[in-house]
Order: sequence, then structure tokens, then C-alpha cells
Amino acid sequence: MEQFFYEAIDTLKGMISRSSFSREEGDVADYLNEVWTSAGHLVNREGNNLWIVSPGFDLNKPTILLNSHIDTVKPASGWTKDPFSPDENDEDQLFGLGSNDAGASVVSLYAAFAQLIQKEQTYNLIFLASAEEEVSGKEGIERALKELPPITFAIVGEPTEMQPAIAEKGLMVLDCVAKGQAGHAARNEGVNAISVAMKAINWFHTYQFPEKSDFLGPVKMSVTIIHAGSQHNVVPDRCEFTVDIRTNEFYPNEKLFSLIKEQVDCDLKARSFRLNSTRTDLDHPFVQRALLMGKEPFGSPTLSDQALMSFPSVKMGPGQSSRSHTADEFIRPSEIREAIDTYVRLLDGLQL
Repeated sequence: MEQFFYEAIDTLKGMISRSSFSREEGDVADYLNEVWTSAGHLVNREGNNLWIVSPGFDLNKPTILLNSHIDTVKPASGWTKDPFSPDENDEDQLFGLGSNDAGASVVSLYAAFAQLIQKEQTYNLIFLASAEEEVSGKEGIERALKELPPITFAIVGEPTEMQPAIAEKGLMVLDCVAKGQAGHAARNEGVNAISVAMKAINWFHTYQFPEKSDFLGPVKMSVTIIHAGSQHNVVPDRCEFTVDIRTNEFYPNEKLFSLIKEQVDCDLKARSFRLNSTRTDLDHPFVQRALLMGKEPFGSPTLSDQALMSFPSVKMGPGQSSRSHTADEFIRPSEIREAIDTYVRLLDGLQL
């Protein structure tokens, strides 16, 4: 256990030392490829996605995927330290960009993978370090999953304080256009597109879809951007606005889009239907084992690569979500130690 822990810390420091912004993860991918190859693994690579398959892979067995992402956002303003210089202090803090989100999960899941494959399990294991998670890019996990065998269940490493998120809200962004007719503002002419848009915006603010999730609550719709008008004395004939919609498991994005179109009198365009809500049943064997260990399942409002998984999954990793994307981001090494131990205890001998 100690060997895996110290190697995890060293690997994380190497990750922090290399810039790995979304769609620019090549340096960190090269580094991790070298580290894991040197450890004796056959590392597969597709773009900046890396994965390792457990020895003796058997298609007759179920397959568990251990996944986290290697990309980071750009440093927030307010850093008092070099975000690319791993700085460890005596207060159990390791600072650095991506330390909490999600480098700690990457190295913890890899350490658990390396331990679990030392003996035969009733399942196959695949460890995947993926790219472009922060931007939900198509060259990230979506590209990697096309190269993998069928997956039965996944653990997605994100900072959850090692509590299992068994549900996650999906995301659909709508670009909307309300149309009117231009006219002179001084005369009673034209149809003001802003007035048309206000009716639709009021609907988005007030309507509640009836199906509410026990873990995720209701669908949440927020109008976040509005653009209209060109000059003060012209009645605008066009008003554009954007709606951020966070979905629950009862409303797949395409179904929700159709329901909204029936209610809103304006042109709607969804940027994507890809990022759906997910939910894993409480009676799933992994969740049941987590409950026996005193873990508390919850529903996550934040998006992750779970949204691109068509199989059961749980989001679970070291660190705190509130530290993500902040100045002076850090992880506690003790959290990594706990995560490695917890992953192994949850997975060793698990029957799917």
C-alpha cells in the first residue's frame, strides 16, 4: 500500500508540472504513457486518451472501467503560487493546477488498478485516463469508448470526498430566437421581439416539469444570456437568448427538447443532445457495498464524463468539489491514501 501511495504522489507532482489544458493534454499524456509503460503495462493510446487493460482479459466476464481525466481548466485569477509547481507543505496540502480536479483521482484509480490486478478477479478491469473532460470534447472519453470492449460498470474519478454520486444532472443548452417586426419606436408600429421573448423567458423561469428525482430534484432551467436591439429608436425584430437546462433522469435531452418546443413560441436550437442525466440503482452491487462501508449516495448537480456513459456508473473520488477551478487549488495527500484504500476495498472480490 505504501509503495503505491508514494508512487501516486510522485506521479501527481509530475502531472502538475506539465500544462494540460483541455485539447492541449499532449505533454501530460506523454509523461503518463512513459510512467505506466515503465511500470510494465501495455498502454494503449488514442489521441490524448490512455488506457490499460487487466491481464487475461476475458469477454465472458463483466468489465469495470476506472476512469478520470487528465485535462485542466486554465488557472483562475488570484493564484499566490505557481500553478505548475507542485508545492507540498506540512499541513497535508499539495498545491497545483489540477491537483484536486482531477489529478488525485487519476493517480488513485491507477494505484487501485495496479493492486487489484495482482490477483484474479471475477471481472475485467480497464483503467482509462481521458482527455477533454472539462469541455465535454468529442476527442475525449467519447473517442476512447469506441475503442474499448463493452463496459458493465464504471467508476468516474471526480472530487466527491469519496462519497458515491449515483446520479448526475445532464446538460442541454438552447439558443433561442424570438422574432418580431421592426418599426419606429416613436410610433405605434412594429412587433417588439423583446416582448415576444419575455413571454418565453417567463415560461422558462416559472414552468416546472412534473417528474422530480429523489436524488437530483426537478429539471432546472435558467436564462443566462440575452441580446436584442441595435439602436434606441428602432423596435427590434429579433431577440436572442440562451437557456442553460440541467436535466434529471426522467427527461432525456431529446425528449425534453420536444416538450419545450410544444410550449415556447420561438425558434429553438439545441447545441447538443449528448450530455444526458445518469442514474445507477441503489441495489447495484457496488452501491450496496459502498452503503455497507458507511458511504452516503447522493445526486451531483455538476457535469462529468458520466454524461457520455450508456452503462451504470458512480462518480467518486478524493478531494472536494468546492476546490475545483479555484486559485491555489490543492489536494490532501491523506485523501489520496484514503481513496486508494477505499477503491480497493470496494472492488476487491466484487460480484457483478
